[in-house]
Amino acid sequence: MPLLPAAIGIILTHDKSEVLLVKRRDLPIWVLPGGGIECGESPQEALIREVEEETGLIVSIQRHCAEYTPINRLSTQTSIFLCSPLSGTLSLSSETDAIAYHPLNNLPPSLFHLHAHWLQESLSSEALIQRRLTEVSYAALISYCCQHPWQVLRFAWTRFFKG
Repeated sequence: MPLLPAAIGIILTHDKSEVLLVKRRDLPIWVLPGGGIECGESPQEALIREVEEETGLIVSIQRHCAEYTPINRLSTQTSIFLCSPLSGTLSLSSETDAIAYHPLNNLPPSLFHLHAHWLQESLSSEALIQRRLTEVSYAALISYCCQHPWQVLRFAWTRFFKG
């Protein structure tokens, strides 16, 4: 199954001290909300749809923070947007096991490392970041598999065998 281009949201509280994270149901890690851009959708439309599906929130996009281009088949074109909540109530979905705001200075240890990097990079630059996604490589995948074998097996099981 080919990877769809992705839209990811950084949703901050009004005082910008906390970020909304979702814990995936298929893999017990925290991630920034977002997902695949469907045919005919803009990245912005996909982000608003995905955030509402995953969290129950309707968000307003404040700015386009980053555009990452893949260097191999392990990743996909990814757009990162800074958002603020407009309305809705946090609610779990079929994709989420937990939803919570986390202080930016005390993020959970199980936050997916790539999302942690994107969060830090996006919040530290006012300019649009446009670069190749060099962090996603075959060597990095092998290293991650060695460090987190149960997470990898659980993800593979839910993606390829249960889906």
